[in-house]
Amino acid sequence: MNFIEGEPARGDGADCIGIRPEHLTLSTESGRWSGTVTVSEHLGSDTFVYVQVEGIGTLVARAGGEFPVHHGDRVWLTPQTEKLHRFDDQGNALSSVAAGAKVA
Repeated sequence: MNFIEGEPARGDGADCIGIRPEHLTLSTESGRWSGTVTVSEHLGSDTFVYVQVEGIGTLVARAGGEFPVHHGDRVWLTPQTEKLHRFDDQGNALSSVAAGAKVA
C-alpha cells in the first residue's frame, strides 16, 4: 500500500490517502503525478515500478505484463480514485467520497 499525506491527499478529501500498487495507472506520457523511475522489476506476469515523486516520496505501481521503463525514466501515475482509501489526521478511515468532495 502506498500512503500519501498532506497537500497531495487533501485534493481527495483526506489528510492521508492509501492506494494499492495495482490501482495506480502508469503512463510514459501524462497523468496526475510525475516522477522518476528508481527501480523497475519484472516479476512473472507483472512489472513493479518504483517512482520517486517530488513532494510525495516513493510510490510503487504494478503494471500487468512488461512495462517498458528503466532507471531514470520519467513516468506519470494516476490513481483510480474509486479505489482510494481515505484517512483523517488521526488515522481513522473516512467513508468513500468523490474526489474533491468535502468530508464531514
